[in-house]
Order: sequence, then C-alpha cells, then structure tokens
Amino acid sequence: MAAAEAEPRAPIAPALLAWARRHGRHDLPWQHPVTPYRVWVSEIMLQQTQAATVVPYFERFMQRLPDLRALADALLDDVLALWSGLGYYARARNLHRAAQLCIETHGGELPATLDELVALPGIGRSTAGAILALGHGRRASILDGNVKRVLARYHAVPGWPGKAATLRALWEFAERETPRRNVAAYTQAIMDLGATLCTRAAPGCERCPLAKDCAARLAGTQALYPGPRPRRERPRRTTAFAWIETGGRLLLEQRPPSGIWGGLLCLPEIPGAQDPHDWCRQVFGAPPDAVSEQPGFEHEFTHFRLSAEVVALDAPQRAAKDAPMLRWMPPQAALAAGLPAPIRRYIEARLAAA
Repeated sequence: MAAAEAEPRAPIAPALLAWARRHGRHDLPWQHPVTPYRVWVSEIMLQQTQAATVVPYFERFMQRLPDLRALADALLDDVLALWSGLGYYARARNLHRAAQLCIETHGGELPATLDELVALPGIGRSTAGAILALGHGRRASILDGNVKRVLARYHAVPGWPGKAATLRALWEFAERETPRRNVAAYTQAIMDLGATLCTRAAPGCERCPLAKDCAARLAGTQALYPGPRPRRERPRRTTAFAWIETGGRLLLEQRPPSGIWGGLLCLPEIPGAQDPHDWCRQVFGAPPDAVSEQPGFEHEFTHFRLSAEVVALDAPQRAAKDAPMLRWMPPQAALAAGLPAPIRRYIEARLAAA
C-alpha cells in the first residue's frame, strides 16, 4: 500500500525552492566548488552521518586527495587513516576501489550515467542520483534518510522504509516530485528541509514551506512517519585484545580487508576463547613473561554490542619480523594511522594515564 492520501497533494518543488533560496544550506564545503567527485565523496561520508560531523573529515580528505586520480593512486592505509573515526569503513574501501575502477575503465572520470554509477562499489541508486543531480544538473531522483522522512510525512507513506513495498512507494514519490528544471537546487533543498526542519524528533512544522499540504501534519501524525524499524535485540559479542608495548613501541595488527574494521590497524585480537599464553606461543614462538588483565571497553555497532577485554602481555619484539600483518609503532604514530574509533580512544586513554 503506497500511501494513505485521500487525494493527490500539491507538487512540493515550487514551495521548496522558494524556501531554500532564503533558508537552505549554501555554505557546506562540498558546495564550493561543486564537482561530481566532491559530491560523490560527500554523499558517501554523509551516509548515516550528520553533516556537522562530516565537515572536518571532508575538508581533510580534500586537502590530501583533491581529485579522483589522487584517490585512486593513494594507499588504502592512507585513505583509511583519513576516514578513521567516521565508522562504516567499507565506505572508504569502496570509495578507493571505485576510484581505481574509474581510472581503469572510465577514462579517469566518474561515469555520468545511472547504470554505470551504480555498477561501481558503494554507489547505490540514491548516491548515483545525487551525483547526477548535484554534480551534473541532470534530472535524477534521490532518496537518502532525510528525503525519505520528508516524503513519508508529506504523502503519509506507512511502514518502515527498509520494507520493499514502502521503499518502492517512496521511490515513486521521489520520481514524481523531482522537477525537470532546477534539479540541483531542488535536490539540495529537500535534503536541507529534512536535515533542518523535518527532523526525526520535534519537526519545525510551523516554519515548514510544505506544512499546509503535508498529510502527516494535517492529521497530527508526524511522529508515525516514517515507520520505525522493527525492534530486534542486538546480540552481545565478546573478544579480547592484546596490549603489547616494549621499547617504546606498541604492537598493532592490520585487520583483514573485509569484515569489522576491515583494513584498519588495531590492537591484536586474541580469537575466541583462546588462552593468552597459547596465543602468545603461536604468535611469538614463546610464552609471555607476564600476563595481566587491563580495563576493557564496550562499543555499540549497528547490529550488535561488543564487549572487549584487554590483556597486557610482556612479549619479545621479534614477532613483527615473521608476521606481515603485525606492526610495531610508537603509540603516537599509531594515533596518526587508520584506527577504529574505540581503539583510538583506548590508546589515547592509556597514554594519558601513563
């Protein structure tokens, strides 16, 4: 069931464009200048992340990797270091791989068709639409989280947007509302409205340019749209990390390229319920001189909760010579590398307490 509308609603573009000229966001760093590459990077960073958080990351990223060629030529470790703290690191890995594919197969440019864009790693239909609309001024629709909320309320689209039927209905409205002219301005405007007025909690309906025709506002049901994700208890996982510091250097492990914290540097993980003494024998060829439990930490992922123990081991420094995924680094140098946010915070806390 697409919507609960009793009658078609007025098109939103005219009122939205007039509002955006006075109240929209015009000073975001990816707007000066606007290029397909800058739109792409910003859209990937903005996935599940607020603009205020993204701005400093985007600015640092552009200083180091100002164009597609620079991104393609960069080491993945450097890309992950620039991304460190933003989370969802598959986004950075996909961004890097997509840039390389653009060099290899698209003449060093981002492609400019929907089908070619969505064929690249990490680019879905909405991100491709944003690149085309904002980067090229071509008519293409988007459906990020902010836009879903605006359209769900305005057209009273029931259900959680993660459900296929609800998502299909929202895409139909997105296509219908996108104008044929001023596409870039409209696309930015509807994102701005969702980010600044049509917010998840306490929407500013009294200042909204769409209020007089918004189905949810007229019914007083704004809080019902979009429908919530079905509640599901997140499982708890436990693991252990090794803190091994000797000679002023800390032992770190590069994570596998896929999975949690893929490709990032991390404290070495002691898998499963393996005894730290056995793990040390396996990695170093000798048992540790001493083992002591340290304060652990908790971290919330989207789909589970992580409880991490930390075990300090006195072990020889020769391990890295025979284990290419292990690296000895001064702790301060480690903080400049690509680290998961909870690992970075843990190292910073240890250094501050030392």
